[in-house]
Amino acid sequence: MNKQEFRYEPVESFGKSMTSKRPWDVSALAGVEQLNGRVAMLGFAAALIGEWLTGYGPAGQIMALLRWYLS
Repeated sequence: MNKQEFRYEPVESFGKSMTSKRPWDVSALAGVEQLNGRVAMLGFAAALIGEWLTGYGPAGQIMALLRWYLS
């Protein structure tokens, strides 16, 4: 059985690959970052609405859910 050869990318310093001219960093990264930003905004809005409805902050909501689930 032959030994497989793996081809690794060269080690880059932190953040260097974000600014390189690789095709997958240009379009894919923009779409992923846009999706991450939108999901974060939804999560923040859900936390604000939950606090408005329950009177508890995000950590208090989790604790109330745990208390309800464990009782």
